[in-house]
Amino acid sequence: MGTPEQIAVSDEGGRSSPVLQEFLLYETPSEFFMFGSDKCKKKWKVFRIDKLDKSKLCVTEDSGTYSEMEFCAIKKRIDKCNESTGGLKFVTKCYGIIGFIKFLGPYYMLLITERKQIGMICGHAVYSIAKTDMIPLTSFSRSSNVDYPSNEKRYKKLFQTVDLTKNFFFSYSYYIMYSLQKNLSNYKSRLPVYETLFVWNEFLTRDIRNQLGNSTWTVAVVHGFFKQIRFSLSGRNINLILIARRSRHYAGTRYLRRGVNDKGRVANDVESEQIVTEDAHQGFPVQVSSIVQHRGSIPLFWSQPSPMKLKPEIIVSNKDGSYEATKLHFENLGCRYGNPVVVLNLIKAREKKPRESILLAEFANAIAVVNKDFSHENHLKFLHWDLHQCSKVNAFSAFLHLEKVAENVLELTRYFYGEVLSSSCNNFHVDRLDEDMCSVTMDENNLGNCHTNDFSDLIKSHLVKTPVLQAGVLRTNCIDCLDRTNFAQFAFGLVALGHQLRRMGYLDAPTINVGSPLAFDMMDIYEAMGDSLSMQYGGSPAHNKLFAELRGEWKPATRSQEFMRSVKRYLSNLCTDPDKQKAIDILLGHFQPQPGKPSIWELGSDRHPDITRPSFSFAEERIRTSFKRSLSAGSIVSKGSSSLIDVLPSDTWRTPPLSHKNSVHTLMRSESGNSNFLDIDQVSSSVNSLEEEPLNERSVFEFPWSCTSSGEIKPENNLFCHMDSSLKEMETGDRSSIGGYSEGFVQWVEQETFFH
Repeated sequence: MGTPEQIAVSDEGGRSSPVLQEFLLYETPSEFFMFGSDKCKKKWKVFRIDKLDKSKLCVTEDSGTYSEMEFCAIKKRIDKCNESTGGLKFVTKCYGIIGFIKFLGPYYMLLITERKQIGMICGHAVYSIAKTDMIPLTSFSRSSNVDYPSNEKRYKKLFQTVDLTKNFFFSYSYYIMYSLQKNLSNYKSRLPVYETLFVWNEFLTRDIRNQLGNSTWTVAVVHGFFKQIRFSLSGRNINLILIARRSRHYAGTRYLRRGVNDKGRVANDVESEQIVTEDAHQGFPVQVSSIVQHRGSIPLFWSQPSPMKLKPEIIVSNKDGSYEATKLHFENLGCRYGNPVVVLNLIKAREKKPRESILLAEFANAIAVVNKDFSHENHLKFLHWDLHQCSKVNAFSAFLHLEKVAENVLELTRYFYGEVLSSSCNNFHVDRLDEDMCSVTMDENNLGNCHTNDFSDLIKSHLVKTPVLQAGVLRTNCIDCLDRTNFAQFAFGLVALGHQLRRMGYLDAPTINVGSPLAFDMMDIYEAMGDSLSMQYGGSPAHNKLFAELRGEWKPATRSQEFMRSVKRYLSNLCTDPDKQKAIDILLGHFQPQPGKPSIWELGSDRHPDITRPSFSFAEERIRTSFKRSLSAGSIVSKGSSSLIDVLPSDTWRTPPLSHKNSVHTLMRSESGNSNFLDIDQVSSSVNSLEEEPLNERSVFEFPWSCTSSGEIKPENNLFCHMDSSLKEMETGDRSSIGGYSEGFVQWVEQETFFH
């Protein structure tokens, strides 16, 4: 499954270009020569870089593919031609080019000089970057006597604050920026690689890819998290892989990137994929399965402009009253994952001083407005549940709530499952046309539940049966999309794992006890993912109080650890985030230094093209970017609509504009008497906030669910009467609009979601 360019490039004789994995860099005073070989060192290619023209990058590639003997002869010939200037000098060995960057002086070449294999997907190795080198394209690349201007040195130092050896990974032969489902369903297609959301060196490689017309020499680098573990069930080894892919759009740090931008891109946009595979046995089909979920900042224009405070106030902008940016965001999710999009909102509804609850009201209003423009089958499913409040009872109670949500979501979106012939695992490349490359089979009982059109090419190439596909996605958010969101994603992942293992025949029932060793292993890798994503966005490891409680490990020492993490996050946000944001903006090409122009440290952190408001209208933006969004990391195959069960009412709930004062109350009103919103029992925000906020009873919902001491979730008697009466206590006026909920909505709340 290599990158399309790596496999599709041909030389003048029509021979396919090898997948290059090891490289040798040499130099003369005027040029660099890069020699690349395949894994077995049987096929070699060469390209050269001009050092003399410092104003632009000049690269040329020899179109031929050579044997090792021919490579040695070419190297000797170049050395002999440059004898008068010192000959051909060895610089370094490397494993791929990350890209090229220019500040105010010469270009620099970024190389991977050490790598570490961290996993294997269907026979394809995945590597992390262990060490890098940054080589200037000057006459003397290793000279320490080169005198650079002070601003050049400052830019270089700033750029190097982005540590490419932490949570950056790549693969030579697998589309690591796409889900397993996307890879298997498009193995004959040349998928866009560097144009996707999740390739962080798109800008760094743009010049060399444009000049050479291929990406043979570069590796597409993804940022986020990758972890693979192995366990045994029924005498078979099972591989569990957890991948988090962080979007490069609107990327940055906690307080400097919040909400959504004008293009519908949200901060802290992360796709998580959970892959389960069997070990391959020659001649037997290998079962594979994956489930994708999403996290991202609340897609509204909002900010917290005072990081000096421990809990900065939340300011919601009114610049997008029609929620066009919110709509663009959810349209993009539909393109990427299909429908339905289920939104699980975990922020607080009960607060003494309204902060998160302001966003709750505005978000609900935005969903209502957006749904009016979507067809019924594409309506967003909005669930609100205050995780912070419920977790005060105990973590197990919170987990039970989330477990029920996960079961219902899986019924709507399903998950990917298929079989790959073991003989094709090590030779599987998505864009090669070999007939015996890959076959996918599926339980014939599920043939009617799939988008068969998506696999039309596979059907024609020895496909026996059609796989089950995921169509739709669960989108989870809290305020930072870190601590609470990570716990919710673990709960969803554990429920999904039970279904995946049952489908593979390793479990009799699709349930995994949360106290089992396998569940503890799952906690470990989800905690590790949470820590990594939290370090990248928030500056500290995640708060894992709920995980510790589930394990029975919550002790005073753990409490002090959580406190220190809060302090570290606060200091990081205050002291290091501004420079970290500038470095990310340079890495991604949002800011490009130019002589005579203000330096990035002379500008605010939001002064780059991805943030500032464009002059064109939202309608023009939708037209202009519709094609790009369709290519934007579409990780789930979903062509056409599917007959998914819509458990929520059909009528769109229209919510009037919400004021700060009555925002939470207004959420329950419905002009039509129906609702597409489920406000589940509450609790949210940083589960580990440094202070508990006493509740203001006049500013919150009264929720009709209760948790017993055993963690059992029970509805109060007379569900909607209780809800109605509680609202009467909080607000005077005509309450007739509270009643009239559809029978389907009541049934879903009382039975299908929490009360099976």
